[in-house]
Amino acid sequence: MNLPPLREVIATHGLSASKALGQNFLLDEQLLDRIVAIPGDLAEKAVLEIGPGPGGLTRALLRAGARVTAIERDSRCVPALAELQQAFPGQLRVVEDDAPAVDHAELMGEPFAVAANLPYNIGTLLFTRWMGGEAWPPVWTSLTLMFQQEVAQRIVARPGTSAYGRLAVLAQWRAVPKLAMKVHRSAFTPPPKVMSAIVHVVPKPAPEGVSARVLERLTEAAFGQRRKMLRQSLKGLPGALEALAACDIDATRRAETLSVEDFVNVARAMGDQKIT
Repeated sequence: MNLPPLREVIATHGLSASKALGQNFLLDEQLLDRIVAIPGDLAEKAVLEIGPGPGGLTRALLRAGARVTAIERDSRCVPALAELQQAFPGQLRVVEDDAPAVDHAELMGEPFAVAANLPYNIGTLLFTRWMGGEAWPPVWTSLTLMFQQEVAQRIVARPGTSAYGRLAVLAQWRAVPKLAMKVHRSAFTPPPKVMSAIVHVVPKPAPEGVSARVLERLTEAAFGQRRKMLRQSLKGLPGALEALAACDIDATRRAETLSVEDFVNVARAMGDQKIT
């Protein structure tokens, strides 16, 4: 399929990356093909893309044979995406909406992979949403996501490191995240001020007897005041200090010294509490 270069598409449609929308366009087609290869064979697979912009990652997904649903809130980009719909008949559905406001499972209606160069301003919000909820395994089968490198490192961080925090626990307690690829800032137009990285996530069986909501509140409280001892940061969370004692965890420790398994055990000991 002979498509015009992405720079030509951007020029033809008068597009420019919107700072307000957290946009940075990725134009290197070889790099885009490498990103699309990370989740494996996507032929005939349903894929959700967030913030396609002028369609760089979209065309790589379509070349791989995926059936793509792309959510784009920037109406300026829709004509460029319409050209891809014509070039790949029946493979691309474009939804003009704000991704955080959409029920992704309802929109897709079947198991789906997620692949996205996430807008910086909603990346963490969407990620924590995909990792949350009591229902597990999730409807999504894998996540292949571009983040600022700092955020990517927080997702895969190990206990005791400066990057380890709430995001790592939420990502790792019932899924396996890996740092799949680093992407230099020069690959983008315009180049962002920071480096980026691709994180690939696949779900794994969830530990039994643990409420996702309890774990979310536990980590929020524990890392919300990360320099404080757990006895101080968790004192306002019903049942948390008792659960620490039941798990034989010293309340004078700090949150970053607890493993993911420790947090899971404490959440289990807290039970399915009425936590808001």
